[in-house]
Amino acid sequence: MPTATATTAATDAAAAAAATESDIPSVVPRPTDWTALGGRSKLTERTRILIDPRAGSATALPSGRSEFPGPSHQSVRQLADQLRTEIKQVTGITPRIAPHTGRPAAGDITLRLTAKGSLVKPNLAKENLGAEGYGFDSAGPIRIEAASTHGLYYGTRTLLQLLRSTADDHRAVPRARSTDRPAQSIRMVHLDAGRKYWKISYLENLIRRMGDQKLNTLFLHLSESEGFRLYSPKFPGLADPDHSYSRADIEHLKAFAARHHVQLMPGLELPGHATVISDAFGIGFGSGPGACTGEHTHSHLTPDWIIDMTSDKAIAKSKEIVDEFAGWFDAPLFSIGAEEVPGQLAECPRVKDHLASAPDVSTLGDLLNRYINTLDDVVTSHGKRTAVYNGSEHLPAPQQKVHDPVVFLTWEGTGAEPEIPGHDEIAIGPFYDTPNNYHHLYPDEPWMYDSWAPNTDPDMLGSGVTNWADYNFWADDGYFEQSMAGARAILADRAWNKSATPDTLAGFRARAARIGDPPGTTPAPLPPRVEGRPSHHWTFDDASYPSGWTYAGSPGNTILAEDVAGGLSGTSYIINNPTPVDGERGRAWRFDSDRDGVGFGGLDVAEPWTVSVRVRPTARTGDQVLLSSKAGALKLMQHGTGKVGFTRYGAADFSFAHTLPLDRWTRLTWVTTPGHTTLYADGRRVGSVAASIPLPLRSIGTEKASLRGDLDELTTWDEALSPEKVARLR
Repeated sequence: MPTATATTAATDAAAAAAATESDIPSVVPRPTDWTALGGRSKLTERTRILIDPRAGSATALPSGRSEFPGPSHQSVRQLADQLRTEIKQVTGITPRIAPHTGRPAAGDITLRLTAKGSLVKPNLAKENLGAEGYGFDSAGPIRIEAASTHGLYYGTRTLLQLLRSTADDHRAVPRARSTDRPAQSIRMVHLDAGRKYWKISYLENLIRRMGDQKLNTLFLHLSESEGFRLYSPKFPGLADPDHSYSRADIEHLKAFAARHHVQLMPGLELPGHATVISDAFGIGFGSGPGACTGEHTHSHLTPDWIIDMTSDKAIAKSKEIVDEFAGWFDAPLFSIGAEEVPGQLAECPRVKDHLASAPDVSTLGDLLNRYINTLDDVVTSHGKRTAVYNGSEHLPAPQQKVHDPVVFLTWEGTGAEPEIPGHDEIAIGPFYDTPNNYHHLYPDEPWMYDSWAPNTDPDMLGSGVTNWADYNFWADDGYFEQSMAGARAILADRAWNKSATPDTLAGFRARAARIGDPPGTTPAPLPPRVEGRPSHHWTFDDASYPSGWTYAGSPGNTILAEDVAGGLSGTSYIINNPTPVDGERGRAWRFDSDRDGVGFGGLDVAEPWTVSVRVRPTARTGDQVLLSSKAGALKLMQHGTGKVGFTRYGAADFSFAHTLPLDRWTRLTWVTTPGHTTLYADGRRVGSVAASIPLPLRSIGTEKASLRGDLDELTTWDEALSPEKVARLR
């Protein structure tokens, strides 16, 4: 007679053979091992969550502990409580939490800490689950096992995603068995929180989504030339309290992230990208006697963009800053930045004198590496490892070598192979999201899904989607989310499961959409429509950055387009930029290059809307864009006709029967209702088109089709102004 185990194995094999290739589980990331068994297991009003009463306060067994992603802070009992709430949100069922002392009943869910998995192949050697792996069995009562609550949490994410993707009451999951483990230890989302201040509500939603997709590291890049986002009373004047995170804010975010098994990794930017720090303490290379000059840094920046690595005062203040904020966080890594130090700094007399007199440094590379190592000593005193962006390896350094434990965030290279010999790395270069019309960098999602395979060499710790907020300092959080979400899901899928993808990108996107957002996610707040007054008004008059932001560039780079009606101010780009000139009313901006533009980072506004602007064109080109987004654009000169118009990208170009005259001011006004757009010139109706687009608010101009001429008094309304109101505009 066959044994019970053999019978079960034969049944499972037959069921698996009957499965088709379309049986890809609705789980993101796709499990590394999945055996579909056919049929469904159902939760009921009697469903219980069963835990071992002896392990209720435990977080991990010894085999479930690892340097990365770091320790779990959630106990088994806390996870059970959280799962209970989440199941109720998804299914309406409120399971009872009970001790696992007998045989589970149909519909029960068992959470169990174990050193080695045993659910998939009970007749073979048990498998080591590691710090984040888990076993999942829904053939009968649902069983999830792992060596830590990291793994148990991820098993419950699989359960919840399967529940969410089923129809009707979301109370059933497909019968299956799985042993699931990640390919890479660090699966990261990087946010530029130096240039942009992110609302805590957005960060909470992001953390929920990351945990749901088994992403485990949120890297908050908390300082840049333009801003410092950690507020400590120890450093008055460094951070604006209204646009930074207090210690209490960080404690809240850490606790919130711990419930979703996300490590909150901090990053500062030293010694470069540090104008805000240099200005606060007078420790930049442009300060004091014998200061360096603009010849010793990048052409568009000031020497105070770099902290003076030759100064004892500057080094002491750098150590004090790192020491303070390293103590705020508990993630295994703390980043100090350390990239893009300009090579011409070596020609500054202050640097030359220091290199000639100091016995332990002879090159700029030595100076930078010594600075990195000095701060690394501070970081390691807090029990963490230092991370830096790559770049220091390009500078000759015969005397100073970066300490071996320092981790490099490789923003150069493809991420296919480790780039920095002797150091652990995290690949971020192929996954940049810099959604402005200067850099115009978006992750290549088809390549990520169809071609990229994560490197699993021991010195490649992981990969990360990287967001940069250049020229979109005051953008809507949702503006970035719409360009990050797809790439983030793909990275989650591929960094977890490096095997060849079994379907198309379209199929993956459909699965992700079917799963939807995790329980507790709050809908993204839509900007309320403004009634009776302008929603935005850019005067182009001279203005300074608001409190909490600092200029990184030399005078004239960049300039602020202040929104005096709404909250969507913008900036010009740091190298090519418009020139302030006299306008019809106050100041105007002159555009004379395709790379002259203004970044807003606003979300498109659905019809109805109105836009009015004063413009004085000075030249005709094949295509001139006033306002743009990825979806559409308002055109001062339409491609192919040279007339005023608008475009729905990928669909159609529309033109009015009006050509802007050169070298004189015209007040242009577009008035749009769903399916209809009317154009006015100097208050007079000059044409209409039976089509419309949402109002594009990403930027003025595009990287290939900016305007030529002067721009003044750009105003928007969230309504269609009447002809009488248009005629009264001045």
